[in-house]
Amino acid sequence: MKFKGHETFFIRKGWLSKGMKNINTNPILFVDKNNNPMDELGLGSNMVKSLRYWLLATGLTIEEISKEDKKRHQKLTDGFGQIIFNNDRFLEETGTLHLIQYKLASNKKDATSWYFFFNKFNMNEFTKEDFIIEMNKYLADEKETVPATSSIADDFTCIINTYLSRAKTQQKEIDSENNIDCPLGELGLVDVVNRKKGIYKKTIPLAATFNPWIVMAVISDNAKNQREINLNELLIGENNIGKIFNLDSVAMLEVLHTVEKSGMIKIIRTAGLDVIQIKKMYSFSECIENYFKEIAS
Repeated sequence: MKFKGHETFFIRKGWLSKGMKNINTNPILFVDKNNNPMDELGLGSNMVKSLRYWLLATGLTIEEISKEDKKRHQKLTDGFGQIIFNNDRFLEETGTLHLIQYKLASNKKDATSWYFFFNKFNMNEFTKEDFIIEMNKYLADEKETVPATSSIADDFTCIINTYLSRAKTQQKEIDSENNIDCPLGELGLVDVVNRKKGIYKKTIPLAATFNPWIVMAVISDNAKNQREINLNELLIGENNIGKIFNLDSVAMLEVLHTVEKSGMIKIIRTAGLDVIQIKKMYSFSECIENYFKEIAS
């Protein structure tokens, strides 16, 4: 499990596209000590560390030892990073942002607080203190080492800044030059209840914002080749569409009906069954590729 890998910097608009572009041309940019990525990227040293972390945490890149030179290289991941880079490098499509959200919130190893926030933290209205208390309980139950409270607190602040504009979270006026928000804020997953008291809430996004192929990508990635999946599993199952996107049962059914209309699934709610049947199995990558083909046509 990993905490505070972001160096307190949330994902800025343009960061991920800049990182993918540079890694695609220079796989050792972030990992070779002889390189100076600060000049290449136009970022400070801590921001460079943060960007390297975010590229890994969102599943866009992977780091591994090259067989050729036995050195560590960073490259775009097959089937996700490459597809995003080739089709929507600037993360302009809502479907791309939904995919980034899925990869981030399901990454228990590298983005533990994001995984916990969406999969395990069941409070709809909450404060930073609530999050810290519940995270400590979760880590104790998992028999994991509990990090410093400040690290969990910094993760919470970064989560809030990931999904909310600083105009909503800051009580003082933000300098326009520094008012660069995270693109994931467009998904509508978190909102402010009381800014002065630091109370926030999870929000349910509009069903109309989901493309059927993106929904199918997440379902397929969690299906483990099952052709029939219980609706409750989709709603409350770890890393599935309900948890990752804050969907309640009404919103989830609305989303699933759009997938059914596309012909990919059939919803069955008779004879005591509450399931979907997958008519044709697609891999995660196939769903993403079909999404980009659809929006390009």
